[in-house]
Amino acid sequence: MSRRAIRQGWLVSAALLGLGFGAATAFGQARMPAGTGTAPAPAGVITLADALRMARANSPALQAALAATGAAHAARIQARSGLLPNLSLNNQFLYTQPNGTPTGVYIANNGTHEYINQADVHQTIGVAQAAGYRSAAAVEDVARAQAEIAARGLVYTVVQAYDALVVAQRKYATAKQAGQDAQRFLTITRDREHGGEAAHADVIKAEIQLQQSQRNLSEAALTEGAARNELAILIFPDYRTRYQVADDLRTPAALPPFATVQAQAAKHNPSVAAAMAALRQADQNVWVARGAIIPSLGLDYYYGIDANQFATTFDGIRNLGSSVLATVNVPLWNWGATEAQIAAAHLQVRQARVELSFQQRQLLADLHSFYAEAQTARAELDSLKRSVDLAAESLRLATLRYQAGEALVLEVVDAQNTLVLARNAYDDGQARYELALANLQTLTGTL
Repeated sequence: MSRRAIRQGWLVSAALLGLGFGAATAFGQARMPAGTGTAPAPAGVITLADALRMARANSPALQAALAATGAAHAARIQARSGLLPNLSLNNQFLYTQPNGTPTGVYIANNGTHEYINQADVHQTIGVAQAAGYRSAAAVEDVARAQAEIAARGLVYTVVQAYDALVVAQRKYATAKQAGQDAQRFLTITRDREHGGEAAHADVIKAEIQLQQSQRNLSEAALTEGAARNELAILIFPDYRTRYQVADDLRTPAALPPFATVQAQAAKHNPSVAAAMAALRQADQNVWVARGAIIPSLGLDYYYGIDANQFATTFDGIRNLGSSVLATVNVPLWNWGATEAQIAAAHLQVRQARVELSFQQRQLLADLHSFYAEAQTARAELDSLKRSVDLAAESLRLATLRYQAGEALVLEVVDAQNTLVLARNAYDDGQARYELALANLQTLTGTL
């Protein structure tokens, strides 16, 4: 499976996870937690797909975004309940001090003993309730888009850390190979010195080159260790977990046309989607505010008993029955509070429109910039690979010419250094292109 397919599959699974509002299972729960003093068991070879899956479970930013999405979904369900009839059961017992009359002391009561056991179906019909539900739906859309932004950002971060470790391992191998080449060249210069074919200065230069290559190897090992820790922090509960990564950096396929990338970004960009949802939320909040000055209708249907005896029938009279209550609430005056709320809601709409326009402009600018970066990185790969081949051949020829007495020691040393630089540049170029693709996919979702 290609690295691009891995990223696309992970983005799809992250979106599905955001739709399901489920929390991912933490990786390695059986491992010893950090700080216990016991090193965790080795994790084996980790692929990019493995790293993305484990990072999803251990990323606080992504988990927080998914939790916010779940909370927004719950709020939407609560807002929807305001549009639907609600059923409740009312149970009351009213005791009134007797005074010789049927109602007792309190004339508002129906008797000295009153029993109420009724089911109440209540429905409120108003503009504020409908707008409140649509506003909650828009908030959920914003939360989903934010979760998608977090998921894509995590992909970029993991790809960056993963490829940094792969490149660090390659550079360590390159430094090790350079050390071996320097050791062989030192042997050649010593042999030629003993045969009277080279000066002692050549041996000194070769030994200096060997010492430099050994220092480079130490630095490469340090860089690899740091890169390993950076990735481990993202994917493991305990960063001390021993593991290896699969080196799957290969020459990738050609970059899709810009028109295709632009169309995907227009359809699947979460930042613009979040801004559009925020604008819808602001629009609905205006209607929520206006609902405070628009009449609303409340309906109640009661079924049960409201009698002096707790029984469905008493003395041949049926106590069980129903009643309907309709209430029209007409707001008249609240000292300008509603008008102030409406004005504040209009300000939020204005700000949401400004932010949407900014996100659209930012998308276009980033799309051109990220695509140009990926295009340039892809175009340089062939040249970098050619440089590696030429540098390797140059070192081989320089060594042969030196053994034949036709080249100076400085030519061989320069060829060795050039080969190391060419290999490292090619490895960096591959990682640069993969990172550019990951960056571009934060806008498009897939390529």
